[in-house]
Amino acid sequence: METLDDEQRERWSTDGYLHLRGVLSPDEVTFFSDELDRVRLLPGYEPGQAQLGHYEWMETSKSVDTEGFMDRRDLLNYGQHFIDLIDRPGLFDLLVDIMGPHIMLSMTQAIVRPSTDGFAGYTHTDGGEGLREIRVSETSPPLAMKAMYLLSDVTQEDAGAFTVFPGSHLRRFPWRRDEPLTPHSPGAVQLPGDAGDCYLFSHSLWHGPAPNHSGQARKTLLYNYAQMFVRSYDHEVTPEVAGQLTPRQRRLVGDLGYGFRPGSYFYVPPDQEAVIYQDDRGLSAWTGPRIVDQSS
Repeated sequence: METLDDEQRERWSTDGYLHLRGVLSPDEVTFFSDELDRVRLLPGYEPGQAQLGHYEWMETSKSVDTEGFMDRRDLLNYGQHFIDLIDRPGLFDLLVDIMGPHIMLSMTQAIVRPSTDGFAGYTHTDGGEGLREIRVSETSPPLAMKAMYLLSDVTQEDAGAFTVFPGSHLRRFPWRRDEPLTPHSPGAVQLPGDAGDCYLFSHSLWHGPAPNHSGQARKTLLYNYAQMFVRSYDHEVTPEVAGQLTPRQRRLVGDLGYGFRPGSYFYVPPDQEAVIYQDDRGLSAWTGPRIVDQSS
């Protein structure tokens, strides 16, 4: 498997994120961008009126503006192409090099942030208030992290850019609930990127979207990963999805190869490393999307 080079390893330790260029091909960018337009017309999980940021199953209108806001969760049910991103060759290697092999997928998400004067941007850490208070040293694997794929070019200030406070994953960061951090607070850095690039970042890194005044929507896909003892919180493995998974993908969505018993997910199966460090040389190159009809 591929590993980080020395410069990437130092940047991850110091800044809490990595910028990987050209992870998705131009054809893949076009395809997934079109898929987000398709997905928004189908029912799915999005933030609603439920308590504490939980999500509701929402039926959407067929007239939804493809440039409008969307925050769709639980993507695996929308097609094999979303499943294939779980352990994308090359990128997944680097993720395992950072986290180690005792990991699972914890969430999938598609976000469209429109160009608007009504959104000022915001910053946060992942995993809620509890995980916000837990940081690890620069030599420790993270408890959780994300891969964020850009499906839009973001090359100017206040164009919805991924905004970070470099190094904030290692130290308590000053924040007040009544005076929240913003993408323009001292220390914030808006990161440009091209469609097809990917950002890897730690759960404890303060981050978020900048306001978008670019005139076009910003589209992203996010895949979250966590150590196995951190509960997976945002995807449902239906029988249809389970039938499309490889052995490694099944393990990453929580199938330990045996029936659940107390201690599961805290003590990993004996074959965990063999399953995660599988030989990828037999995988064929990406040759285009495999569409799964979700209309019936």
